[in-house]
Amino acid sequence: LGQIAALVEQAEETATPLEKRLGYLSRQLVWLTLVITAFIGGVGILGGKPPLLMIETAIALAVAAVPEGLPMVATLALARGMWRMARRNALIERLPAVETLGATTVILTDKTGTLTENRMTVTRLALPIGDIAVTSDGFERDGAKITSDEGSPLRDALEIGVLCNNAALSPEPGQSGGDRIIGDPMEGALLAVGKLAGVLREQLTQSLPEIREEPFHSDHKMMATIHRRDDRFLVAVKGAPEMVLAAATSVLTAGETKPLSASDRDFWLNKATELATQGLRVLALASKTVDSPDDQVYQDLTFAGLIGLHDPPRSGVAAAMQTCKRAGIRVVMVTGDHAVTAGQIAHAVGLSDEGAAVCEGGELGAIGMLSDPERDRLLQIPVFARVSPRQKLDLISLYQSTGAIVAMTGDGVNDAPALRQADIGIAMGKRGSQVAREAADVVLQDDAFESIVAAIAQGRVIFANIRKFIVYLLSCNLSEIMVVGLASLSGMPLPILPLQILYLNLVTDVFPAFALGAGEGEKNIMDAPPRNPKEPLLTFRAWMFIAAYGATITVATLTAFVLAIETLGLPPHEAVTISFLTLALAQLWHVFNMRDAGSDMLRNDITRNRYVWAALALCVGLILAAVYLPGLSGVLGLSPPSLAGWSLAAGLSALPLILGQIAKTAPVARLLIRPGRAAP
Repeated sequence: LGQIAALVEQAEETATPLEKRLGYLSRQLVWLTLVITAFIGGVGILGGKPPLLMIETAIALAVAAVPEGLPMVATLALARGMWRMARRNALIERLPAVETLGATTVILTDKTGTLTENRMTVTRLALPIGDIAVTSDGFERDGAKITSDEGSPLRDALEIGVLCNNAALSPEPGQSGGDRIIGDPMEGALLAVGKLAGVLREQLTQSLPEIREEPFHSDHKMMATIHRRDDRFLVAVKGAPEMVLAAATSVLTAGETKPLSASDRDFWLNKATELATQGLRVLALASKTVDSPDDQVYQDLTFAGLIGLHDPPRSGVAAAMQTCKRAGIRVVMVTGDHAVTAGQIAHAVGLSDEGAAVCEGGELGAIGMLSDPERDRLLQIPVFARVSPRQKLDLISLYQSTGAIVAMTGDGVNDAPALRQADIGIAMGKRGSQVAREAADVVLQDDAFESIVAAIAQGRVIFANIRKFIVYLLSCNLSEIMVVGLASLSGMPLPILPLQILYLNLVTDVFPAFALGAGEGEKNIMDAPPRNPKEPLLTFRAWMFIAAYGATITVATLTAFVLAIETLGLPPHEAVTISFLTLALAQLWHVFNMRDAGSDMLRNDITRNRYVWAALALCVGLILAAVYLPGLSGVLGLSPPSLAGWSLAAGLSALPLILGQIAKTAPVARLLIRPGRAAP
């Protein structure tokens, strides 16, 4: 426990990618805003405009330019994503982990219970008297039924498995003859096969009471229980075949023991590999009798045989593996099981090709001392078997050193350091320990790999939503800055006044952005590769789109202002209403430009989002109130326009939407967007 606690302390818990990117973007915006607003205010004053008006305008622009709704909308998007993940059996312990999941490039997954059902059944026993098949009603050897009489090698092996056990069987309510396993499913399977032969732990422990237990440890990969037998003590051992055989000096045959020779040891190791090639989890059984319960338990054992347990792959894992491949996510199995068993299960679920390399923990060595070719070789291996908690930490660090965003699954106390070290720690909710759940970022209620993939898809949706509403906010805010800035530089009257800027910022920046943050995303979100973990929140291409969108809204607004003066003959203080309405409506319709490039113009993530329509209805109402509500319109300096004024504002406000939709059509998008990358 102390060693595990030390490893947990050593594992660094760093800021998530989203936290880093939002911090960087915020610093960029603060300095950019200060420079631009100071410049616009200075130019206006030098151009002859009233100093007080320009100072007020500069302050209003500074408020508008910084998207103060960004933290709120980001939190909303993350919280809503957390709610959706909970519906898919993934509970989020730490909110920023929602987005980090979407950036995942490597998943280090356990085998048992995650890729398999963790519903174990003993199907084979390999004993010194021969191979025995387990059927629903008994035991067969060479097609003939055999019994488990007292003193037979079969009964001796079953008794060891039942004694060296912490599980229990409880009758399943409403099911005659059915039992519910309380405890580890593997140990429950040993109890179940023992019950099939009439070997019950409750009865055995009456004549062989348990004195103490030597718990399983990842270093020696064995477990032992010590039982009183008359004046001496019986030691029952189960564990990894290679470890049990290394500790054994004799083998139990029919009614007697004989020395275990080197050739015998090789024979049983080959037999364990043979069972593993059938996809079975293999345990070795051994025992001995000692004079004291404090004697060394893992020495001079008598080998009793092997048990093969079948744990079927989960039905939905193969499809989830294909989804990961399409999404460009590398899946690596990291298990404590036998290498051959791990390889077989990996092939069965589509994680690796048949015969793919499997690396055992003993082959890893000190990862920090590996040469570049050796590191490259390890990075290509899909399955790691017989891995210790320390080696899990090393593997995570190895992948993170390449820039990968690593998700790691775990369930035991000894997995806590790795769960803390990983970018995303994923604990098992059913079989996971409390320590593992507390160290993790995500807890799977169903322990299913499919839930991890669904959570990653939701994480991608969250990041896409965050990027969309940032692009939307900044392009709207940029248009306000450009409208005032160009008017100041050209000597025009201001097309929009300070209080109008603040009101517009309140209306269009908040509600449509909230709606974008609540979007459910496109259905093909997992068909694109992961974004580069080093990629900023807004790429150069995204900034170009922001500039283009801002420019089109600016052109539409200034054109409406000039035409209101020149064509409609309105004085500047009345033409301001037309430019205000044009800017406001153009920003509202601009929300539809946030659909993914190449998506259907009428049926897409934006048009399917009911919150977008609710936000637009609310914002239109607030804009109408700003024009027609007497007290509010007087404060904002707006007056009701004529039908010609409304037509001018409505027509020009549609210009950014039309140009944006043309840019998002598939042929144009292919010219503007690199294949496989999402567009803002």
